Amino acid sequence: MSQQPTTTELVTRWRNSQSDSVNDQLVVEEPLEIRVANQSLIVVMRTPGHDFELGAGFLFTEGLIQSADDIGAMAYCEDVGATNLGNVINIHLVDGKVFDEEASWQRNFHANASCGLCGKMTIESVWQEIPPIKSSFQIERAVLYKLNEQLKSAQTVFAETGGLHAAGLFNSQGELQIAREDIGRHNAVDKVIGQALLSEHIPLDRHILMVSGRASFEIIQKALFARIPVITAVSAASSLAVDLARGSGMMLIGFMRDKNMTVYSCPERIG
Repeated sequence: MSQQPTTTELVTRWRNSQSDSVNDQLVVEEPLEIRVANQSLIVVMRTPGHDFELGAGFLFTEGLIQSADDIGAMAYCEDVGATNLGNVINIHLVDGKVFDEEASWQRNFHANASCGLCGKMTIESVWQEIPPIKSSFQIERAVLYKLNEQLKSAQTVFAETGGLHAAGLFNSQGELQIAREDIGRHNAVDKVIGQALLSEHIPLDRHILMVSGRASFEIIQKALFARIPVITAVSAASSLAVDLARGSGMMLIGFMRDKNMTVYSCPERIG
């Protein structure tokens, strides 16, 4: 039932003084409503594909479930009308668990597509749910330098459209394990972590997460829930992302391009 991640549109393309009408590939952006036990949880704007991974990853990285064992079943809702078909998923938790509609989490997610850090959520409140990483995991510099090209080679939809983000999970040898693309960088991370969760590979305490674009607070928060000790980004990191990474024992790297990088925290993790 999942939709295609791209669509074709007729556009006018200019090259200096010449114009042509051509078919162009665009990234699809559609809302995904995530329901838990038929109760609406959140609507996120995403690129269709791997929706169940996105749903599972979101619940996990928001601290609403602890493992894949908490999930009983996931399915697309079919009673939503033709226009929403494929855009609503329902997740049933084991033992019929549901969430209180008045609970504070419903108004104060750690991460949100539009606002990042919401309400009264702080770094300290994240640590109340998930402690800093204490592992002694180290990675060789040469391994880090080869991640970018591998992630680029896995960005098949980006190659067609040039219009979306990617996240990749690598093992300690720098081998790409999971790659996902999405119009939202935090959605791509949730899809990666969701796949690892459903495959029962959590915790990811000997893995590296790489993201296209910048590293923001919500990316670090999600990686912390999955116990990922090393995060790399193609672009810069935000100040709050650096604060959370430093206090969480995570090595955060920005501007990872070719054999160049900026290490914002825990440089001792480079072996």
